[in-house]
Amino acid sequence: MDRINMKNHKNILIAGGSGFLGQSLEKHLKNQGHFVQHLSRNPKAANQVKWDGQNLDNWVLAVEWADVVINLAGKSVDCRYTKANKAAILSSRIDSTTALRKAIQHADAKPEVWLNASSATIYIHAEKEQMTEDEGIIGDDFSMNVCKDWEGVFFEETLNVTRRVALRTGIVLGEDGGAFPKMRTLAKWGMGGHQGDGNQFISWMHIEDFCRAIDFIMTHQEIVGPINLTAPRPIRNKEFMQQLRVALGRRWGMSQPKWLLELGARLIGTETELLLKSRNVIPERLVECGFDFNYTNAEEAIQALEGRAPIQPVLVH
Repeated sequence: MDRINMKNHKNILIAGGSGFLGQSLEKHLKNQGHFVQHLSRNPKAANQVKWDGQNLDNWVLAVEWADVVINLAGKSVDCRYTKANKAAILSSRIDSTTALRKAIQHADAKPEVWLNASSATIYIHAEKEQMTEDEGIIGDDFSMNVCKDWEGVFFEETLNVTRRVALRTGIVLGEDGGAFPKMRTLAKWGMGGHQGDGNQFISWMHIEDFCRAIDFIMTHQEIVGPINLTAPRPIRNKEFMQQLRVALGRRWGMSQPKWLLELGARLIGTETELLLKSRNVIPERLVECGFDFNYTNAEEAIQALEGRAPIQPVLVH
């Protein structure tokens, strides 16, 4: 596959792009005029290339083709943290990242930039301290250690040509997937109160700004290393749920104490960490580099997702 040289248009390869983020990102990038291919375990479309997320094979030709590689691969953390699930969560991230690094190292035509998923959950539970890329505190538990190992493999060894950026992403709000539809459903069912004590911060980002930020990072050479992908104003859980109830026209919502969440998590096969951990994460590098958010507070984002206050997208130059 030969690279197509068109001004401002890139060949972009996305690994693990079948989910909410990947599908939204593909649509955005195509609208910007870029060419997109996917690495997929079960390819179903002409722009999808088969890979197993581990071994080097014919898919490495897609890396040769790419100007930009974006890795979103990894087992969902929306599950119980059993021994088997923990192993799968870690290996799916380490294996895919290692395979891509080896493919880039051996490629004759190397991509300009490689963006690799990470998570804002790499930082400790914080209800007072703000976590920036330089000042954030990284702790020691299963989730944080997965992120540390993931980024460790990503930045391992030298890539002389390819710029690398780790995407420490918060909760991305969108209509078509992720956490927002589930939270909306809870509010509609009268369960739209706070979770736990409600003081934990939600570090969120509207899906539109997530896609625009990826485009921004691709074209800004000064961005290297970890970057926080969140809106600049985290919001406490109790305030977020209140704003959601207002948008839905619900005056009241029952709150869920920690013990009830623990019971519910066991019943539906997930972990309470996803709701109770306080992620107080600030996108200091994005702001310093001049990224212009369309949505800076959660109220605007929620209203827009409910069709109350749409904001026209701004093209990234």
